[in-house]
Amino acid sequence: MLQLGYALTSELHSAPEMTRHAAQAEQAGFGFALISDHFHPFFTRHAESPFVWAVVGAIAQATSNLRLGTGVTCPIVRYHPALVAQAAATCETLMPGRFFLGVGTGANLNEHVYGDRWPAPGERVDMLEEAVAVIRLLWRGERCSHHGRYFTVDRARLFSVPDAPPPLVVAASGMRMARLAARVGDGLVGLAPDKALIDTYLAAGDTQARPRYAQMAVCYARTEAAARHTAREWWPLGLVPGNVIPELPLPEHYDALTAGVTDEAIGQAVVCGPDPEKHLAGIRRFAAAGFTHVYLHQVGPDQEGFFEFYRREILPVVA
Repeated sequence: MLQLGYALTSELHSAPEMTRHAAQAEQAGFGFALISDHFHPFFTRHAESPFVWAVVGAIAQATSNLRLGTGVTCPIVRYHPALVAQAAATCETLMPGRFFLGVGTGANLNEHVYGDRWPAPGERVDMLEEAVAVIRLLWRGERCSHHGRYFTVDRARLFSVPDAPPPLVVAASGMRMARLAARVGDGLVGLAPDKALIDTYLAAGDTQARPRYAQMAVCYARTEAAARHTAREWWPLGLVPGNVIPELPLPEHYDALTAGVTDEAIGQAVVCGPDPEKHLAGIRRFAAAGFTHVYLHQVGPDQEGFFEFYRREILPVVA
């Protein structure tokens, strides 16, 4: 059965706001959420980008049933995978059975901040595969060392470990990443209703029972025109080519690339307005592609209106 979740967008909301939104999502009936892990926001218009691990700790205390994952963490440049292993293990102890770690190959926007070289796409995939191996090694709770091509761990042991490690899901936007997710992950995260991606993932291993998450951008407002204006103002990212997003280093570059986006064009990337059928049609496209979990990113400041709309019009239909 398809499950609906909520996107906690660190680029648009402060840590206290997201903590409140997570509690509201749980009360509205959403079963899970994913929280973005950024150092910078995408656009200069965005005023926030809090440290995700602190926010996860706050949400753990503010909710009792909501499952929460990072959507997604890049454990290859800005974070060493040993640090991610420790952070995720601690989060699982705070919310047993409710936390999962989402990982991906990241974006230059966040990863260049220490002055490190930004690797080529293929190398980032290789780095991620090794990083996942390091994370799983440390989750055993034993003293271990690792001397790999990209990462070194010297006689390290995690002392705060949960009874069982959290699930680890892998973000995929291409076929190589779909196969990697099948090989090393406990699930997949996607951004588009791409049936070929899911078919590749399912064909690559015994993955049928694993969750397949997808983010869907929406903008609920009282009128479609108002929603399109808000979506264009706050989230024109969906109109940026997917192969460009990982490479741009500064929010100003995203500003420049989307300067010509119009209210009319934004409907290609964001489901806009108060018509339940449009929202349900978008969700059904992801379900038809083979995703099992769809989490909604409400664009703009009106999260309360979105929660009420989905509680009343969408969740009863999908559930």
